[in-house]
Amino acid sequence: MKPDPELIALVAGVIALLVLSSVISCILIRRAGGTPPPALLNLRSRVRAWWGMVAVFGVMLALGKNTLFGMYLLMSFLALREYITLSPTPRADHRTLSWVFFVILPLHYLFAWAPWYGMFTIFIPVYAFVFIPVRSAMAGDVDRFLERTARIQWGVLTCIYFLSHLPMLLYLPIPGYDDQNAKLLFFVVLVVQMSDVLQYVFGKLAGRRKIAPNVSPGKTWEGFIGGGLSAVALGTALWWATPFTPCAAAVMSLILVIAGFLGGLVMSAVKRSVGAKDWGKGIPGHGGILDRLDSLLFAAPVFFHLTGFYFGTSMAASSRPPQWLESLFRLGM
Repeated sequence: MKPDPELIALVAGVIALLVLSSVISCILIRRAGGTPPPALLNLRSRVRAWWGMVAVFGVMLALGKNTLFGMYLLMSFLALREYITLSPTPRADHRTLSWVFFVILPLHYLFAWAPWYGMFTIFIPVYAFVFIPVRSAMAGDVDRFLERTARIQWGVLTCIYFLSHLPMLLYLPIPGYDDQNAKLLFFVVLVVQMSDVLQYVFGKLAGRRKIAPNVSPGKTWEGFIGGGLSAVALGTALWWATPFTPCAAAVMSLILVIAGFLGGLVMSAVKRSVGAKDWGKGIPGHGGILDRLDSLLFAAPVFFHLTGFYFGTSMAASSRPPQWLESLFRLGM
């Protein structure tokens, strides 16, 4: 992946924002004196966690597509593990899960990395979704069979299939935007994550009316509107780093904000249904990896396909599978 001055400027801007956030959190904690209030300690933990996440994302972009796909494969693995840990399955499904983690997951990312767009699109929602219930049925345990199968399929759909659309943005053919798709990936992640952060900030400052108190008590209409509009303004201001016009960048940012919010809301409902507050404890101040990825799960596929539709591009025509991969599959037939 060639160095892109605009991408470097975007990363530098995020680092500058983190430096400012670190300085502000340190000043606030020192002024508090003694034992700082939990809110300030949580702020410091969140800023430190963001440093780590930005560092990982920056390294992925710098090392190129192979590393990027490898890291997203790892994130899918860790996210799915958190999901399965909070929604435990009986022994009868353990072999099914072994197939999911060690066959379906790497195969799907192989098709994405190749890229074999046709197989990437249908492998999980067709072949994997047929295989999972068949393999579980062969174990002979019919107790809550439908619930167990649907639970595994939902985890595979969200943690693997939905999330893998983010690195696939690097292959999306866009006229006049050759070898610049890393900026598009950066745009999606930045707008969605900043929307989360700003909704949290506006919710803490002015939140009164809760949207779905039984699902996500922290989400308020004031936070959603204030944070969402601020994220849309940010995305619109970054139109120069995207293939969109300012107006199109604003619309796409709005779609990302709404899809991200709905993704977070749905995953919160899933989380609450199993009696958990966080998906894990892997990221201080943020919970688990899935707590940080939940809003991206819905935003990624929606943005990917809408962008392709907007530019009238066809990945199926431009991303034929490598000959060695086609030959390998033909040998097994």
